[in-house]
Amino acid sequence: MFEDLGFTSLTAPQVAVGFAALLGLVFGVLAERTKFCFRRGLVGEDRRQALGIWLTALAVAVLGTQAAVSAGYIDFADHRFMVSDLPVLAIVAGGLLFGAGMVLTRGCVSRLTVLTGSGNLRALTVLAVFAITAHATLKGVLAPLRTSLGSVTVDLGATTSLAALPGGALLWAAVIAAAALAYALRSGNRALPLIGAAVIGALVPLGWVGTGFVLYDDFDPIAMESLSFTAPFADTLFWTVASTSIPAGFGVGLIGGVLGGSLLSSLAFRSFTWQSFSSPRETGRYLTGAVLMGTGGVLAGGCTVGAGLSGVPTLSVAALLAIASIAVGALVLNAALKGQSRAILQPAE
Repeated sequence: MFEDLGFTSLTAPQVAVGFAALLGLVFGVLAERTKFCFRRGLVGEDRRQALGIWLTALAVAVLGTQAAVSAGYIDFADHRFMVSDLPVLAIVAGGLLFGAGMVLTRGCVSRLTVLTGSGNLRALTVLAVFAITAHATLKGVLAPLRTSLGSVTVDLGATTSLAALPGGALLWAAVIAAAALAYALRSGNRALPLIGAAVIGALVPLGWVGTGFVLYDDFDPIAMESLSFTAPFADTLFWTVASTSIPAGFGVGLIGGVLGGSLLSSLAFRSFTWQSFSSPRETGRYLTGAVLMGTGGVLAGGCTVGAGLSGVPTLSVAALLAIASIAVGALVLNAALKGQSRAILQPAE
């Protein structure tokens, strides 16, 4: 369809960068206002409201994505989420590591990106280490770990997606969306944050359709992508240090847009504030979490947004396993940290 859009001097990959930047800009503004974060929905003090925000976005993402599939605009049959040989050990281990890491850093990667745009230097430091670790796991010194864990697979046959189960894609999409909305509507949120979350969710099918249909070009193809942060941060790191040798891609535009959107929002609503580490111990905790998230995000095939908000709407078994593993990792480490704190505070007998 790209050739019908009238671009004469720009290629599909070049337009994809601008498209991703627009998606990121909207995400950055809305995520800053709604405090969109999967970690907060699991272990935050306001977890009921935070999870309601996240599930609202997920419900809209699921319905929109499967509506686009049903209409024939996009097809995930050849997407990496649908491989029949499921790298189960890599996904589970990666999910557990990522979940633990986001507890240590007090935010998932999308939230830390928004916080960076709002003046949080802790988040900026975490993202730098996260990007380096993710790139090392993809193509560097940690790549052997990725390939070794990825070699342990389970053959799913044709059941790579919930669409292969009785009832088909539309039924399972409706079940997931209905369950998510039922929780969200009872989460105690006001209408405005839920509307903002719904718009965040709508960005997911918009990304899939934009890259997989609108910008599709037989002569200069691009990957079908939507909101995600692990691979985009690795790509952004590589582009930053070698921009004269490689062009910017969708991921670079997305990260730039999110940073810009959160900066504009925080300035407009006067929530921008400089923050940094308060102690060496806190620094060590955050850097440890960054390494865990960088490694885990690659092994799991995505973060809470890439594998969760964008992955689950594909109905992929791999994506569902990844987000479930992330949740378990976060809950287990949070419980362990709370138990440790109680033990320290308990008076000696």
